[in-house]
Amino acid sequence: MSKQHGIKRYVSIIFLLIVAIIMMFFVSLSTGAIPISPIDVVKTIFQFGTEKQELIVFDFRLPGIVLALLIGAGLAVSGVILQGVTQNDLADPGILGINTGAGLAVVLFIYFFQDTLSMTSTISAFIMPLFALIGAIVAAALIYTLAWKDGVNPIRLILVGIGVNAGFSAALIIFQLKMDPQDFRQATVWLAGDIWSANWGFVLALLPWILILIPYTLHKAHSLNVLNLGDDVAAGLGSKVERERRMLLLLAVAIAGACVAAGGGIAFLGLVVPHIARRIVGPTHQRIIPISTLIGALLLISADVIGKNILAPSEIPVGIVVAILSTPYFVYLLMKTK
Repeated sequence: MSKQHGIKRYVSIIFLLIVAIIMMFFVSLSTGAIPISPIDVVKTIFQFGTEKQELIVFDFRLPGIVLALLIGAGLAVSGVILQGVTQNDLADPGILGINTGAGLAVVLFIYFFQDTLSMTSTISAFIMPLFALIGAIVAAALIYTLAWKDGVNPIRLILVGIGVNAGFSAALIIFQLKMDPQDFRQATVWLAGDIWSANWGFVLALLPWILILIPYTLHKAHSLNVLNLGDDVAAGLGSKVERERRMLLLLAVAIAGACVAAGGGIAFLGLVVPHIARRIVGPTHQRIIPISTLIGALLLISADVIGKNILAPSEIPVGIVVAILSTPYFVYLLMKTK
């Protein structure tokens, strides 16, 4: 009976999160510099709107909303993997320097190819995630190597990640200063966490990464559960600890890198969402991963709505909104952590 109650509660939570995402989806489509009523949004979706409404909904707002959903889901799952692999509640792609490594690679791409490729072109949309992945892998490999000392100590990993993050941030500033003013402004806003590349090309470029890697992460949920028991216990249960850890780290890095390429340096989302999911459904990753996917998507689309409307017609980068919403919880985790 208790097990059935747990399953019903889990299904109910998923249903409520999906309903909340759908509601925010329509709120986001309706609001902005040019408001459109929810009824007109529905008409436009079914091809009964005016040409102006179709332009606003399909060309300007919908790509950004879909990107927000994909990026939110991806960063949340990346955070779940990192916290599970490192057994550290403070692990997050942003704090560990993975986002900054990906961001540096993308800024290098902008710096060296700004004269030959438009940053919003279809070619750039597919190349930038690859650059971001390379940068994220370099950052993760550097952090893992420096943190290794007869195994990976969670505290050492965080400290090394903060140091690497600072180094990459300094390199970012150097290349930004060498850019022309327009590219500098674009890079600065993007690094703050802004879905500036909101077009269907970037949606199509990011979609395969999310559709393939998140289900594969769910497939590896058992490995995350075993690693959470500690290296000695995991090895005793027959798990090849270091191989599994490297595989899962690469998975987290790939997801985070692709998301950073499309949405910039959105910090704290991958830190906060896994904690919320664990409080709701417990420590089992088979449940944490789907719930985190939905909460991450909901949080980022909500932050996007707030950023677009709180100071309209000006927009606040979504990464800043997420940081404002998440910082109190981050401070709480720091105070709680021994």
